[in-house]
Amino acid sequence: MKLDPSPEKVLSIFKKNYQLVPLEVFGKNPYKTLISTLLSARTKDATTLTVSKKLFKKAQNIKTLSELDTKILRDLIYPVGFYKTKARHLKKLSSKIITDYGKRIPADRNELIKLPGVGRKTANLVLNRAFGIPAIAVDTHVHKISNLIGWVNTKTPEQTEKELVKMLPKKYWTDINRLFVSIGQQYNSKAKLHNFLKENRLV
Repeated sequence: MKLDPSPEKVLSIFKKNYQLVPLEVFGKNPYKTLISTLLSARTKDATTLTVSKKLFKKAQNIKTLSELDTKILRDLIYPVGFYKTKARHLKKLSSKIITDYGKRIPADRNELIKLPGVGRKTANLVLNRAFGIPAIAVDTHVHKISNLIGWVNTKTPEQTEKELVKMLPKKYWTDINRLFVSIGQQYNSKAKLHNFLKENRLV
């Protein structure tokens, strides 16, 4: 299926306008990528980054994370959204990784989504960023922009992921999330985003 606008055109324009996505600073570290991504749900990246750095000073790895009690975790990760629930998830997740995976973050989507608080988006981001395994992590930015440029006509991020995986060659998967998120964060209203896409002849 030929996409219009083409992936080459979209990614080329987005790369020229790219600004670092805050959570990319954790790069290839599976532990920090997993935990910061889990914390980022319903929370601005700037807040997540500050909170993650504070948490990682206390818990440098999965073992030290597991040793913190839930109340301390709650205090450390406040004010991320749903911090009480996320603190419980972190406690259970760290124990499960130690018990079931020998303290190593699994590099497998099916295993990652067995972890408390980890959905497909988080699992795909960990695979992509930390392990270099091609995957398309679809958040609100990827979902919205993919629909706006006419690549998909979907109602949910899950549907968008299925469609993008079917139509995009694997060589493009790694760049989709970071580029689309960067553009979505910079042009953070419907009007600004539409104008940017229109100026670049993507809509």
